[in-house]
Amino acid sequence: MTRIIVITSGKGGVGKTTCAANLGMALAQLDQRVVVVDADFGLRNLDLLLGLENRIVYTALDVLAEECRLDQALVRDKRQPHLALLPAAQSRSKDAITPEQMTQLVDSLRDGFDYVLIDSPAGIEMGFKNAIAAAKESIIVTTPEISAVRDADRVIGLLEANDIKDIRLIVNRLKPAMVQADQMMSVQDVQDILAIPLLGVVPDDERVIVSTNRGEPLVLEKKLSLAGIAFANVARRLQGQSIPFLDLNAPHDDLFSRFRRLWRN
Repeated sequence: MTRIIVITSGKGGVGKTTCAANLGMALAQLDQRVVVVDADFGLRNLDLLLGLENRIVYTALDVLAEECRLDQALVRDKRQPHLALLPAAQSRSKDAITPEQMTQLVDSLRDGFDYVLIDSPAGIEMGFKNAIAAAKESIIVTTPEISAVRDADRVIGLLEANDIKDIRLIVNRLKPAMVQADQMMSVQDVQDILAIPLLGVVPDDERVIVSTNRGEPLVLEKKLSLAGIAFANVARRLQGQSIPFLDLNAPHDDLFSRFRRLWRN
């Protein structure tokens, strides 16, 4: 049975598309047939992170307009045969597609793939509504910052209101030293606020910038960095494996004390 998972956040810039690219590649490395769908019409970036930008001929909108077949719009990854990308149109707005059309597109992908990962645009407007239209599961990506966590909490409410109950959390760009110094929320802080199951914790890593610029997801490295290991572990957990979390968390105490220290600092 095909799993349809939307990867989303409330705030932009939390690394959601990086998560989508790395999880797509990591699941494909586990011999899963994966298609990553860029639902950010007008601002597509997923093709860049996968290094596939020069191979795009058709987009999802061309499929809907019946100007090409679905298989013509799918861009097969040049390194991993189990991974494909359905690109968004870059020159159109988020209103160029409706939730019904997104559902139609995703339904047409069910037969050929084990996973459909939908990379949602930030915010809660039409792009978000399109991205979640066909999803049955969701991964919330947030950084350990109060504004990002607050927006993530809002998105969780919207997902639940749209009958997406299987919602899990990735805390991205955690800086353990700052957590130890009470200058950053810990993973436990974030979990206490959002109250959804933890799927992964990804440490802050400058190699993400290099990876993005090269179009090579971190999980492709021969010697994985901690962030690369974290993404690979998330993929295994999605597969149902019991994988312990990397030990990146600082000791924590009660929630009120943590907020008090954060505001003071």
